[in-house]
Order: sequence, then structure tokens, then C-alpha cells
Amino acid sequence: MSSDTSGRLLSLLSLLQTPREWPGSELAARLGVSLRTIRRDVDRLRELGYPVNATMGAVGGYRLAAGKAMPPLLLDEEEAVAIAVGLRTAAGHAVAGIEEASVRALAKLEQVLPAKLRHRVGALGAATEPLLTWEQPAVDPERLATLASAIANRERLRLSYRRHDGVTGERRVEPYRLVSAGRRWYLVGYDNDRDDWRIFRVDRIGELTCIAVRTAPRQLPAADAAAYVTGKLLELAPVYRTVATLHAPIERVAGRVGDSPGDLQPIDAGSCRLNGHTDTLEWTAWRLLSLGCEFEVHEPPELVAYLRELAGRAARAAGPPTDGAASEKTAGEPAAGD
Repeated sequence: MSSDTSGRLLSLLSLLQTPREWPGSELAARLGVSLRTIRRDVDRLRELGYPVNATMGAVGGYRLAAGKAMPPLLLDEEEAVAIAVGLRTAAGHAVAGIEEASVRALAKLEQVLPAKLRHRVGALGAATEPLLTWEQPAVDPERLATLASAIANRERLRLSYRRHDGVTGERRVEPYRLVSAGRRWYLVGYDNDRDDWRIFRVDRIGELTCIAVRTAPRQLPAADAAAYVTGKLLELAPVYRTVATLHAPIERVAGRVGDSPGDLQPIDAGSCRLNGHTDTLEWTAWRLLSLGCEFEVHEPPELVAYLRELAGRAARAAGPPTDGAASEKTAGEPAAGD
């Protein structure tokens, strides 16, 4: 077998490993050969043990059949690097047991990588560092596999679900998609009991049963599942109107507080008014404190209360004042209240 033929077989095999059916004419155009050559190359792959299936007709074509006898997976350079990088970062994902499994898979992959690719993967791994995030509930990978299978087969599910208020109830759901958001997984599905679309945190799903009922496809009321989850999370988040007077020129604090240019309005040369909205009191308090100027919060009362709690916590952490500084006001100390 010539080097040209070997290279073409590898290219053909790489195409056939994608999850689709390839018409012979498209394969021939991709590889720049005739249909007769494609048929011969497919026969050679079968002789090598690759189970290539062929279907006849106008929409027929070639594809690889999965099975235990499948020869080793073929990856090009970019695919191998992408998988290696993905395995390195998977340890930070919220799937129970994924860390150890990722390390084992990465070790096997790096053993068979050519020296050049091993160096690329090693250099990338040495130059990057994952951001450690707060602890989140881990998700059982078998639970994700069960949900993914139900989605693929369009099977209805019966599941127990614990709401954010701790109440657990049974739901009948037509699963649509799984969405990974940060370190949490969400199931997007049509809730038959509510007759509407819903999102479910996978770590709050308890007993899970697939019902042998095939469901018809439904139209999601969003561009895609990720957009739907984003919209629902924004709807569920509390939104506070924030009004505060900042004792600093607007030019000094512009871009450092407020989510849009219209959130800040000048009062005079040395002060301005913040009038915006927020869904996170902690984040807003941090942004105000980091300005390094005096300010008064007028709304919301929840932010005023949080700043008072924060001030008390900071005072206790600092301990009693030293001599000569008991009554001295620290520059930049925030004031909360009306």
C-alpha cells in the first residue's frame, strides 16, 4: 500500500468517525478521488477490521458502526490536543468522580501521543491554571447518562424533585436538553403536571424512572436550551433598585459602578447619584466600598442592612481602636443609611 493510499485511508477514517452518514459522492469530493476509489478504500477499511456500514438509495451513504470490535480511535493533531486539554480541565467540573476518571483517561492518551503533540499538551498544561471556584453539589455521572439517554430516545421521565424551599414532589417531565452552567447542571424539559417548560437542577433530582412512552418533539420557547436556562435564572433572581449618593466626581467613578452609562447622574462637581438595579447585594456592596469615597445608600433597605452588618463584622475583626485613634474617622469609610 503506497503512502498516498495510507494517508487517504486515514483521512477517510477520520471523516467516517463523525456521527453522520457520508454519501459516496461527498467523500469522493472531499478526498479528490473517484467513487470507485472510495468503494475500494471502504473495502480496505473493512479488511482492517473497521465496521463500515453502507446504505443504498438517494440518501444512502457510509458510516462507521459502533461496537466492541471497533479498532482504536483515530484523532488528528488538533482533536488530540483538544481532548487532552478537555480532560485536564474536567477535574474542575461538578460531576462526581470525574477527577479520577479524567486523570486515568489523560494518562492513557498521553502514552500514545506522538512526542510533538505530547510536548504541545504539556506546554499548554504548564502555562494554564484552573480557577478554583466555590464548592457546589456534585452530580452523579450515571444520573447524567440516564437523562441524556432519555433525551436521545424522547422518553418521558418520572422524577422526584426538591425545590429551593426544600419541598419535594413527584414530576412527570419530557426531557429536552442538559445544560452545564458554571459548576451546576440543569435539565430543561416540559413539565406535564404544570403544562409548561421548566428547568430542574440535576443535583436536586431524587428518584428517577424512565417511562416507556415516546413523546413528540416540542418547540422550546427560546433560541436554544442555554438561552432558556439563562433567562429563567435571571427571572428567579431578586432584582433591587439601588439609589445612592456618591461623594466623588462622576468622572472618577464612571465605569466602576452601575451597569449602564445612564445609571450615574452628576449632582455637582464633587458628587453624583447612582440609580440602577442589581440582583446581588454582596456584589453591589463590594463595588461601592471599592470606590474609595464617601457614599450614602438610600435604597434598597436590604443593601443598607447588609452594609451595617458588614461594617460591624469589619469592626469586630479589627478589634478595639488604638490610643489616639478611637474617635478618628477613617478616610473612605462608607456610611449606610438615609
